[in-house]
Amino acid sequence: TLTNSNGEKEPIIITTRSNKMKLIKLLSAASLLSIAGVSAGPSAPPAASTRPQLSITIRDGNFTDFDGLEPTITWENSQQLPNEVDFRYGIDLSARTTNLASLPRRIWGRASRRFAADRYSLSTRLDMDVQRMDRVDFQIDAADEDNDLKLTMFGSAAASLKRFATSPRVSHVEFTKGFDNDGNRVTINPRYNVNYDHMDVVMTYDADDTLITVTASKDDQEVTISQQLNDDNMLSPTISRDGSLSLAWDRKLGDHNSVRTTLNPNRSVEVEWKDEAWTANVNFPMEEDSMKGATVHIKRDVRF
Repeated sequence: TLTNSNGEKEPIIITTRSNKMKLIKLLSAASLLSIAGVSAGPSAPPAASTRPQLSITIRDGNFTDFDGLEPTITWENSQQLPNEVDFRYGIDLSARTTNLASLPRRIWGRASRRFAADRYSLSTRLDMDVQRMDRVDFQIDAADEDNDLKLTMFGSAAASLKRFATSPRVSHVEFTKGFDNDGNRVTINPRYNVNYDHMDVVMTYDADDTLITVTASKDDQEVTISQQLNDDNMLSPTISRDGSLSLAWDRKLGDHNSVRTTLNPNRSVEVEWKDEAWTANVNFPMEEDSMKGATVHIKRDVRF
């Protein structure tokens, strides 16, 4: 269902070509309203998670016509299953296509449960690309709260029920171990990418207003030192083994709004600006002290 201008819920039923065209027009109207920042109805409290969420992206900096728009609708819901299993599920839809068979993009579901007085937790998420239904991607997360230990595993398997149990292939696995050191937070996160046979480790040291992050592999190492200057500003310089430098500046603008500017000398300047439902990403390539070929991506999330 979608909410009309009177605050009433209206069902969407797709059975005929006429209804198909009505749906396309409705989604187009919603897209235009969201770009303009116009509310579709009277003011109301934040929408529940069961309502669809519309995201609109201007891709590749294309502002010339509506072909640059890439609206998508995300809907999700949750419910409690027997044996205290939390189940969340959802679907991503393309709001731009005129082909109903191409509307669904991805469907997913996640089942989670806690054990032993909430000491242990386990969750599994399955994702399927609707346009390519021969494979299911999975993610498994496990945690031991008492020992501050977490495990995350990614992989895929054949979508056939007969082959699902015998065809899983793990593509990425990582552990995170945390502990306290005189009131400061330390984490060690070894990671292994099976597809590329690549292993690295991420270590962090969080001491009040300073966060040190070290990422090391056999071929490369880099260090990032993030310093909180005040409540609204943080600087994060990064240096790599090859001598390359970057500097990120995070500034809070209040009400969950923020700007992050990253300078990569002789390479690019990147800006991410979050303003309530709007997110803008701008990339300025740097070539011989000049900036050419800037790309802009703009997204707005709208909850019906």
